[in-house]
Amino acid sequence: MFCSRLITDLARLTITELKGNIRDYSTINELICLSNMENINAVLINDGMPQGERLIKLNQIAIQQMQILEGNNDRKLLK
Repeated sequence: MFCSRLITDLARLTITELKGNIRDYSTINELICLSNMENINAVLINDGMPQGERLIKLNQIAIQQMQILEGNNDRKLLK
């Protein structure tokens, strides 16, 4: 459900079962979250935040984003 759990679960499966990139097995919401985390991580690195602090902050943000993305099933899609 959350980005960090997805990465951990898929990393275990990748060794034996899955072929290709982790993104090939992700939902659209997980891809959105992962992209956001990559961008936020770059900003935090640029701001000089230590790795340990970044990890905690990114995990908090990822959980919040996934809750929002997974919890809003009545959103309207653009055509």
